[in-house]
This record gives sequence, C-alpha cells and structure tokens, in this order.
Amino acid sequence: MSSPSDSAQRSREFVDKLKRSRIFRDYEQAFRDTTGMPINLRPLEAFDLPHHQDPNENPFCALMAKSNQSCAACLQLQRRVEVEAQIEPKTLKCFAGLCDSSVPVRVGEDLVAFLQTGQVFLDKPDKRRFDAAARQILKFGTEIDMKKAEEAWFQGRVLDRRQHDSILRLLSIFAQHLSTLGQELAVQAEHGEAPPIARARALISARHGEDLALDDVAKAVNMSAFYFCKTFKKATGMTFTNYLARVRVEKVKNLLLNPHKRVSEAAFEAGFQSLSQFNRVFRRIAGQSPKTYREQLQKRLSPSR
Repeated sequence: MSSPSDSAQRSREFVDKLKRSRIFRDYEQAFRDTTGMPINLRPLEAFDLPHHQDPNENPFCALMAKSNQSCAACLQLQRRVEVEAQIEPKTLKCFAGLCDSSVPVRVGEDLVAFLQTGQVFLDKPDKRRFDAAARQILKFGTEIDMKKAEEAWFQGRVLDRRQHDSILRLLSIFAQHLSTLGQELAVQAEHGEAPPIARARALISARHGEDLALDDVAKAVNMSAFYFCKTFKKATGMTFTNYLARVRVEKVKNLLLNPHKRVSEAAFEAGFQSLSQFNRVFRRIAGQSPKTYREQLQKRLSPSR
C-alpha cells in the first residue's frame, strides 16, 4: 500500500501532465474568459494559495496574500474544502465572506486532483460585513492599509446562487473529461507505447463509434492481427476488445452529461451494436447499470437546493 506522501507525489506528477494537455489549456482559458473567475487544477496535499497570481484573482485576496497570517487562514480554508470535496463538489466561505469551491477529479476509483475556483461573494457585500472582516484582520495582526483593503473587498465578484450552481456544473463536466484523459495518461505511463500502439489508440479514439474490428486496426498500423493482438495487450494491459469497450463506455459517460441525451442514443453513438451488449458491458466496466449511473450523475450535477 502506498503512503499518503507517495500518493501526493503521484498526484503532482499527474496534474503536471494534465495541465500541459491541450484540452486543459483550452478549457482553462475559456473558463476564465467566460466567467471572469480564477481556475486551478490542484494536486493532493498542495500547500500554496490556489489562485494567487491568476489573471482573475480577487483583488482583496491578492492584497491579503502578502500577509503570512492571512495566507495561513486561506490555506486552512483550502484544506477544509479539499477534505470535504472528496466525493462531490464543495463550497466553503472564508473569514472575509468570499466563497471557494472544489470539484474532485478521479481516475477510476482514485482521487487524483481538485478543480478549484472561487473568491466570489454569494451575497451582496455591505459595510457591516466588511467591518466584521476588518476586525478579524486586526486579530491576525496583519499590517495593511485598511482603506485599500476595503476598496479591494468591495470590488469582489458577486454571483447569485443559480449562477454559482451553473459554474459548479461546468467544472463537474470538465472534471469528467479530465477523468477520461487521465485514464489514457495512466495507461501510457504504466505500460509505455511503441509508435504503432500509439497510432492504434489514436485510431480507436477517432473511430470507436464505427463497427471497428481488430483486423482493421492491425492493418492500419501495418501489423498482422496475431502480432498486433499480442503487442497491444502487452502495451495496454487489455485485449483490443476490452480496450475498445472501455473507450466506448467513457464516451457514453461523456454523452450522458447532456441531460437531454437518452441512454440508448448515447450507446449507439458510442459504437455499441445492441442495447443488450451495451448494458452488459457498461455494468461490467462501470460496476453499475447505465440507469443507475445516469441517476447518480444527474444528482451530482443538479443545482443544490
């Protein structure tokens, strides 16, 4: 069994790879541009301020980051958010009334990272609330220009509950996409890849919605079916059939993020040839029926009441 420190180290290495991916960089920029909020993919047991120097960092938080005492309060909040966001998204409020949110990112059953955003008000800031925050700042012993702090505090972004719930749903959807990407990275890291296998996986990713046969893929990478089958299993740890099934199941999971997509439509779009085959394969790989998975997914993504 690996120690917590080993898990944290693997998480940091894994997050570095995810952050370098094109899908993460594109989403990161789109999220910042669309919401005006900061975003960070944070490894396990990180000990830094998640949004410091983000282009959308809250001006009050940027000011407070200059103080060791205030930083300690923020780090304690981040730790609480992560502890309580192991299973589902969680939002907590700091001493200054600003809310931070964290969404877990998993690869299989393993928690690997958190998608985080925040530094926003969910209630309109007023002078009474700032005065309460100011008293806490004084208790910290923070040396700060209180007039500048007040000006920065009132510049904070204000969201209503519906807007905030929608942003958390966006992060939850992206966390699912990162989970799929993470599984691909995990296979590469564990087994390594010869160029023909990398081309085969790319072909499967692009054409999994078709009636794709082992012979077709073997021919495309200039290998005999027998040798390809043997080499592919050695490289990925799975037979071609099982690998293709897993790719299709992950595609179904992504399609089901759309609440208007029927399970049967998602199954055929992902490349399954019959619903009986789909139900059997999905249950084997996901550990639950497609219906149960969808119910749990919609519960996680539905606005909190």
